[in-house]
Amino acid sequence: MLIGVVSDTHGFYDPRVPPLLDGVEHILHAGDIGAVRIIEQLAAIAPVTAVRGNNDREGPESQFPEVESVNLGGCQIYLTHIVKVPKEGDQAGLSPYLDAGANTVVFGHSHMAFHEQRGPLTFFNPGAAGKRRFKVVPSIGLLEVGPGRVEGKILVL
Repeated sequence: MLIGVVSDTHGFYDPRVPPLLDGVEHILHAGDIGAVRIIEQLAAIAPVTAVRGNNDREGPESQFPEVESVNLGGCQIYLTHIVKVPKEGDQAGLSPYLDAGANTVVFGHSHMAFHEQRGPLTFFNPGAAGKRRFKVVPSIGLLEVGPGRVEGKILVL
């Protein structure tokens, strides 16, 4: 199953995003939405699961949950905005995600793309899809998932 992953739009819907999401079966938005219309626009492409970020304090965006757990393509995904990625071998750091039954942890917040394995878990941050901030190049991600399989790709905007 092909999943589009977006985060940190901060109210900006980049016109370069829709063509990159062509063919995805689901979209995850990892918070700091900024305007609920972003979710509506993404939903015109594929079903969306979204969480709120630290900047989504008011309005309709504040109504999204802080954490979602969703099973897509046989992969259990833990979706939230802020994650401190555990160091290699940090079993205590992995336990909240393992206890939730996750195979993959999708997050945002840092605006920096990240895709690494920690023990049995894949940690994936698509970077930020909003306007360029912090000298970081905007990006989104794609996850190809199946039972026991997660492959990620970062797409620079």
